[in-house]
Amino acid sequence: MADTRAPTFAFPNKKRSTSTDDDDRAVAKKSTFSWTVDPATALANARHEFGEHGGVNMSIEASATFTVMEPETMRRMFAGELGPDRDFFIYSRHFNPTVLNLGRQMAALEGTEAAYCTASGMSAISSVLLQLCSSGGHVVASRSLYGGTHSLFMHFLPRACNITTTFVDIKDSEMVKNAMVQGKTKVLYVESMSNPTLAVANIPELSSLARDKGVTLVVDNTFAPMVLSPARLGADVVIHSISKFISGGADIIAGAVCGPAKLVNSMMDMHQGALMLLGPTMNPKVAFELSERIPHLGLRMKEHCKRALVFATRLKKLGMKVVYPGLEDHPDHELLKSIANEDYGYGGLMCIDMETEERANRLMNQLQNYAQFGFMAVSLGYYETLMSCSGSSTSSEMSEEEKALAGISPGLVRMSIGYIGTLEHKWAQLEKAITRLKNN
Repeated sequence: MADTRAPTFAFPNKKRSTSTDDDDRAVAKKSTFSWTVDPATALANARHEFGEHGGVNMSIEASATFTVMEPETMRRMFAGELGPDRDFFIYSRHFNPTVLNLGRQMAALEGTEAAYCTASGMSAISSVLLQLCSSGGHVVASRSLYGGTHSLFMHFLPRACNITTTFVDIKDSEMVKNAMVQGKTKVLYVESMSNPTLAVANIPELSSLARDKGVTLVVDNTFAPMVLSPARLGADVVIHSISKFISGGADIIAGAVCGPAKLVNSMMDMHQGALMLLGPTMNPKVAFELSERIPHLGLRMKEHCKRALVFATRLKKLGMKVVYPGLEDHPDHELLKSIANEDYGYGGLMCIDMETEERANRLMNQLQNYAQFGFMAVSLGYYETLMSCSGSSTSSEMSEEEKALAGISPGLVRMSIGYIGTLEHKWAQLEKAITRLKNN
């Protein structure tokens, strides 16, 4: 994998001889990464891959399997003596050059030594947990998580893997500290901004608590790419559902694991690696598509966040119960200001609490079918606004008691704010729906 230290430009070489000295394009035999506070600058400084014939875009390596020049080379590859750090590839479930390039971009984005990309966000989460935990292992996790992640911890891992989870209020440092059992707890798992309540994790504090107990802090940063950089704040591993803001088109399912080179390499180990052996392989054509979208992620995130702040502020003035960490009355507003990257805002999601599911459904019906403001659909990060009543959709896996503990109101409408049309045009549509709702 290419060096992320400086803007180096190089055309790809032919498969190199087994006698060539190691270069520094490994998934990480060398700890050569550097971090700049601005993730956009880090992305710009990452090595650019040109195409096979000099195209400004890299070529897609669509092969499932790879040839070698000498018979002895294959034995050495399977023995672990030769690998992708020297352009030796075996099989695309193991490593693929196009997917490695996307991983390099994700590592630059998050300021980690290495990254590798997967077929979905859930496959990234489950693979990390299975790599870090063995049978009998223990996880401490936030009470407020995406419903699928909650079900993984609550139901699947205990049944299939004998891995148990204690759910905690991550705002209560004593509860978090007491839940972690030194020597048994392997992972502290949180979302940088919780789905759907938009609570902000105090990552520096959680990192300190985890480090004191010898626990790995894993942070899902799906809701806040560019806005937050968890690794810079002390997280050990950063997870993404790339399907959301990073993709931006609501047309791709993908995930990523960003973290230390040692972890990423262990996950790709041919005998013990969760990514290698469980097989959540990313298609290289998908990796190519995504690698072309990441360069303008910063521009998109700034507009998502700008509009979310404007709409949240104006809705609050109209008397709506708005949840958005960019508002000064949000309990985590000052925390977010203190840990966020400059100039990217406060996130592209906001919530309107309508208190009951019936009122939430009326609001969404007005917004979609009367004002054409957005679409009733799950997911986020699309250029159109997407909205859903979280309690009966993306958090429906949780019991009523669990939703109450997580702070999920029955009428909480989660809105991923899009950027299509002008801001004032979309505000007029939103205001029109709110006015009609109030008058009916």
